[in-house]
Amino acid sequence: MVMIAAAFHPASSQGFGRQPRQIQNPFVQNTPYDGRFTFARLSYVTGPGGYYYGGLPAWAHGYDLAERNLMQILNSLSTVHPRLEAGVVYNLDDPQLFRYPLSYMTEAGYWTLSDKEALAFRKYLLKGGFVIFDDFRDDFRGGGGYANFASNMKRILPDARIVDLTPKDPIFHSFYEINSFDIVPMAYGRGRPLFQGIYLDNDPSKRLVAMINFNEDVSNFWEFSGQGYYPIDESNEGYKLGINYLIYAMSH
Repeated sequence: MVMIAAAFHPASSQGFGRQPRQIQNPFVQNTPYDGRFTFARLSYVTGPGGYYYGGLPAWAHGYDLAERNLMQILNSLSTVHPRLEAGVVYNLDDPQLFRYPLSYMTEAGYWTLSDKEALAFRKYLLKGGFVIFDDFRDDFRGGGGYANFASNMKRILPDARIVDLTPKDPIFHSFYEINSFDIVPMAYGRGRPLFQGIYLDNDPSKRLVAMINFNEDVSNFWEFSGQGYYPIDESNEGYKLGINYLIYAMSH
């Protein structure tokens, strides 16, 4: 069990491009592994500017309501029957991560990466792991945005090519048939989302090891479903993407 209290940040104030006064580190309690599918979120040291949302570290945006809601939908629609009561949170170099076929990261624009983490996460992906990068964009708050994400991925998989995906790619047909990105709702309201991926050995006939939702926040539609922030049909489309990602990860 990890318990972290909020810390006072005296040198800054709430606002764009600056750290908030109150840094809120969430309470995390990882449940013991029992073989059931469990949603695994990735934590990391947050870079400058990444505490803009409620004082939370960038990795914790949407934690853990987004994954709880998604697991409820997965449980209702499939025979997977995942853990509903809790997910887990691990650093990229935690050996426990290898128990979980899918991992998830928010706000990769503020993601800082050590050499040890880069090596460990490379092994995770090459051994069968799959990662979703969600909720990041080129930010007006001064975060590293896409360039920071791409630089970190180059350290993890030096020879990998990040490619634009199309609705024809298998991940969009692993459960629901998603034949057009026009149905995908836009969480940010700033341009169109970009869906990208990294294939094992840069071979589209092999499995995806990374799903990249850039300029989009699919998890927002999970987190706030049923609260009136988004129309029901938009939340449903967000769930379709999430379910397809999960089923793909478990079947490839």
